[in-house]
Amino acid sequence: MSNKERLYVTVFNEISALIKAGDFPVGSRLPTERELAERFGVSRPTVREAIIALEAKEEVSVKAGSGVYVLGNNLINDDFSREISAFELLEARVLLEGEAAALAARMIKQEELIELEKALEKIKSEDIKDVSSSGADRQFHSIIAQATHNRVIAKQIDFLWNIQENLNHISTAHHAVCADEDRSTRIADHVAIYDAIAAGDTNAARIAMRGHFSDLLEAMHDVSESQAVEAAKLKVSQMRKRFSVSELSTQSK
Repeated sequence: MSNKERLYVTVFNEISALIKAGDFPVGSRLPTERELAERFGVSRPTVREAIIALEAKEEVSVKAGSGVYVLGNNLINDDFSREISAFELLEARVLLEGEAAALAARMIKQEELIELEKALEKIKSEDIKDVSSSGADRQFHSIIAQATHNRVIAKQIDFLWNIQENLNHISTAHHAVCADEDRSTRIADHVAIYDAIAAGDTNAARIAMRGHFSDLLEAMHDVSESQAVEAAKLKVSQMRKRFSVSELSTQSK
C-alpha cells in the first residue's frame, strides 16, 4: 500500500471513529472537503477518497448539491431498519408525533413558537417537489419535538426522520408522495398544526397533526396504486407482445 493509500485509509478511520463516538451525529452533515482537509492536514482528493470509502461502507450518504450526511452503522446496517416499510414508518410517526404536538401545545416556549412560525413561512415558500433532509418540513417537525421538552420523544422522532431520509426505499417513497401531494393541502395542514400549538390547544394540535399524516397516507396510497397500475400495464404489454399473432408468425419463418 502506497503512502497516499495509507493516508486516505487513515482519514477514513478517523472520520469513522468520530461518527461512532457521536462527534458527527447520525443525520448530521459532515464538514466540507476543505474543512476536513484542513482538520486532518491532507489534500482534498485524499478526503474525497475517504468519503468514497465511507459511502461504500454505508456510513455516509453523498447528496448532490447538498453535502455528505452521516448514516451510521446503527441505522443503515441494522436488519430491522432495512425491513421497515414506508407505511409502517408513517404509522409510527402518526402515533408519536400526534402526541408530541399535543404535549408541545402545553410546553412550548415563546422563542420556540417564533422559530416554529419561521419554519412555517419557509414551508409556504419552498418547492414541494424539492423537499430535502435540510428542508423546512423537518425543521418544523423537529421544533415541535424539541418543544415537548421530553428528550426521549425528541430523540425517537429524530430517529424516525433519519430512517425516512437515509433508507433508500423509504426515501424514494417519501419523495414520490411529496411530489404527488397537493401544495395547498400541505400548507394548510402545517398552518392548522401551528395555530393549534400557538393557541395552546392540546386536543386540536393532536387532531391537526394526525390530519396532516392522514393526508400523507392518502397520497401514499394514491402513489402505490398508480405504481401498481403502471406495473400491471407493463406486464400486460409485454405479454401482448410476447404472444401476438405477428410475433408467432415471425418465429415460424
